[in-house]
Amino acid sequence: MMNSLTLKSLAAAVLLVCAATGALADDLKIGYVNSDRVLRDAVPAKAAQAKLEAEFSKREKDLADVANRLKAASDKLDKDGPTLAEAERARRQRELVDQDRELQRKRREFQEDLNQRKNEELGAVVERTNRVIKQIFETEKYDLILQEAVFWSPKVDITDKVIKALNAQSAGK
Repeated sequence: MMNSLTLKSLAAAVLLVCAATGALADDLKIGYVNSDRVLRDAVPAKAAQAKLEAEFSKREKDLADVANRLKAASDKLDKDGPTLAEAERARRQRELVDQDRELQRKRREFQEDLNQRKNEELGAVVERTNRVIKQIFETEKYDLILQEAVFWSPKVDITDKVIKALNAQSAGK
């Protein structure tokens, strides 16, 4: 008898909570921001990308030039190899191996430097984006703003609003 009464009370409590939660859910203001789109389309993100390209384009071109010269020297050795003395061919091969090793080292350094600078620049953009999102959250009285979601409705997507605010902030500077 007691178990039946407890079970009925528990069921009534669950129904009451569900009804209250449904009413609360209607009052929630939720937003979603597509971070990938912000980092692709916002003016500060594009400016950061342009800055990185300008900063690293010369080094990238220099590496490509060295790689082309190394390829040309390798092709020349393949062509001239049969007519060269054994000692001369071995010397040129060692030089090519050393030059290739140096090129690979420079490429690794380039990639590490690029990744570090990219992280710095994108970190600054993410920080600015988060400040804008917080400002929107506070001024428009959101209850929750998500940046990671599997599915979302266009009616909660505030990505365009965030991009516009970031762009306006950039234009003001």
